[in-house]
Amino acid sequence: MKKYFSGFVILFMIFAGSINAQNLHGVVYEQQGNKQNKLPGVNVYWAGTTDGVATDANGFFSIPRNHSESQNLVISFVGFANDTLTVSNTEEDLKIVLSKNLELAAVEVVSRAAGTTIKRFDPLTVQNISGTELKKAACCNLGESFETNASVDVHFSDAVTGAKQIQLLGLAGIYSQMMTENIPNMYGLATPYGLGYIPGSWMESIQVSKGAASVLDGYSSVTGQINTNTKDPMKGEKVFFNALVNDKGKHEANYTSSLPVGKQLSTSIFLHAENAPLAHDNNDDGFVDMPAIRQYNVMNRWKFFGKRGFMAQAGIKFIDESRKGGQVEAVENDAILPRVYGIGIDTRRVEAFYKMGYELPSNSDFNMAFKTTASWHEQESYFGMNTYDATEKSLYANYIFQGIIGNQYHKFATGASFLYDDYTENFNDSLFLKTEIVPGTFFQYTFHKEKLPIVIAGLRADYHNIYGLFFTPRLHLRYSFNDHNILRASAGKGYRTANVFAENTFLFASSRRIQVLEGLNMEEAWNYGINFTHYHDINNRELVLNVELYRSSFVNQVIVDMDSDLHTIYISNLDGQSFSNVFQVETRYEVIKGMDVLLAYRWQDVKYTLNDELIEKPLTTRYKALFNVSYATHLKKWQFDYTAVLNGDQRLPSTDDNPVEYRRPDMAPAYLVMNGQITKFFRHWDIYLGVENLTNYTQENPIIAANDPFSNYFDASMVWGPLIGRKFYLGIRINPFY
Repeated sequence: MKKYFSGFVILFMIFAGSINAQNLHGVVYEQQGNKQNKLPGVNVYWAGTTDGVATDANGFFSIPRNHSESQNLVISFVGFANDTLTVSNTEEDLKIVLSKNLELAAVEVVSRAAGTTIKRFDPLTVQNISGTELKKAACCNLGESFETNASVDVHFSDAVTGAKQIQLLGLAGIYSQMMTENIPNMYGLATPYGLGYIPGSWMESIQVSKGAASVLDGYSSVTGQINTNTKDPMKGEKVFFNALVNDKGKHEANYTSSLPVGKQLSTSIFLHAENAPLAHDNNDDGFVDMPAIRQYNVMNRWKFFGKRGFMAQAGIKFIDESRKGGQVEAVENDAILPRVYGIGIDTRRVEAFYKMGYELPSNSDFNMAFKTTASWHEQESYFGMNTYDATEKSLYANYIFQGIIGNQYHKFATGASFLYDDYTENFNDSLFLKTEIVPGTFFQYTFHKEKLPIVIAGLRADYHNIYGLFFTPRLHLRYSFNDHNILRASAGKGYRTANVFAENTFLFASSRRIQVLEGLNMEEAWNYGINFTHYHDINNRELVLNVELYRSSFVNQVIVDMDSDLHTIYISNLDGQSFSNVFQVETRYEVIKGMDVLLAYRWQDVKYTLNDELIEKPLTTRYKALFNVSYATHLKKWQFDYTAVLNGDQRLPSTDDNPVEYRRPDMAPAYLVMNGQITKFFRHWDIYLGVENLTNYTQENPIIAANDPFSNYFDASMVWGPLIGRKFYLGIRINPFY
């Protein structure tokens, strides 16, 4: 039996591989005297093709091989002499050192890379947010990492729990597929508070993909994907420490360490602790502005990179979090008191992931990938008189095989996936049980030939144990008119299962009853998008202009009706139209040496049918304008960052039937939020001082009937603006081995 088992393990390792295993890896440096510094933003591409990538914040790149016997690799960066290397198929890792272009003596040499870039060679519209961008603000966690991003909005879900939700392309975050290490994650019970589960100091980069995603990653993406990469064990700092404190009493500390364990194996340790124990009530409504939060977060990650194309990664993560909110007395006494409205949410979560890969030694055009993740999530909570206790157990696995059809112009990827998601939910005296089992298979074809459009066409077939068989088609096009103009288009379908209680816990923070009117169908929507990017050199610096238009149109949607009845929230299937139209334009340019400027404007029209009438979706801004400027002094000794965001007006759910003192306007006004930060850099550490919400703007009376929280009119779910006023913070980052 041991012999058969060993043979099975060997076969399994051979037939599970990483798509990236066939890639060529390397790091690009610049020579400054006797010191070599890593260069971010360097263009690396195969000569005579448009196949290329850009180096990340650590100068690292990974580029698919073109599989000829010898390959000419071009390395290009403004202000440096181009370098062309002849690379053989046996080479795995490169170290490239660029020299300053002496012929440009009369021209300023610019070496500061933008913190957010659109992946130039990707057929999909993907924004890459690097570690450089994340350091422009406090970035305590994933939910606070989009302050300088025009595409993603982050808002409080309610006025008592501190839960946040994102919006992408005008729709709530549940329609965006959340990923970590390119594996689906943060759904179900993790939806309301998951943005706080990934500390900012752990993140290496974030990728925001808009529109229809690849069929390889599943069927649940409607508006796009948000993928978070934690620091790589083979590239991360040996020791990194970050600590932050703000004037509201919050303090947190982070520690990461990446260490080699032999030549081919590395590991990383991630530690996070935060505590916000103080009860603040700046608007004197009797409720704390933010809950008291205590969180401990630990992760260990391993990476093995072997020879002959084999690699493996694994990691495990544990989260323990406690939230205490509601009226001031409930928080200060840390207990459930009679006739005092309190909020208590205790969460424990365990995640584990595993990825392994292999490139066939007999033919490097073919490779395989296998990735899997499992999680256990337990929540015990109460919201005034409402109790909600739930457990979710989830398992996801995905196997991918890819290769060519005849020649390098025609590529394919195929495979199978499996999802198991089990819920046990107790809401007050009611028990709800649900188990989803979804096996699926997929096929994707890619056509890529120089000077012709890139075409990616994919189709999925999945079988849901509750909803049956369904198909997910998706199509992507990319055409490069020249080096300065790129057009992308996409169309595709997305499906998802609504988890009414898990995804809408903010509704518990009100006196309203929740009534599900009928059996809920799967949500189903089409997404169409077009994106145009223009690159223009001005004074040896590149201006980037991006214009895009997206439409999401629902075939079926689960409608959360907050308008029809002030005492009941009705949940039902869509009966009519529901859509989101989003237009966005943004431009980025380094106006003078060291000063990056971003300007962006977004307009959106989001409507759905309710009671046979097409109405504007509530609590959704009609427009957004963003201005960001970042200036780094010579040799980057100081950095100054400033961001101003104008959030447009938005419709509010009707409160006309309330008593006069508990009514709210039909529209929330537009408002401006400004943030700023100053950073001083030293050789092995830096210190930063910042302010959020500089003008001290907050939503007036965010809680309806705060003076009588057990009445029929209490509602803390109508949040449209900031809940916390001006906030100062001070932080330090230490990297002793930099």
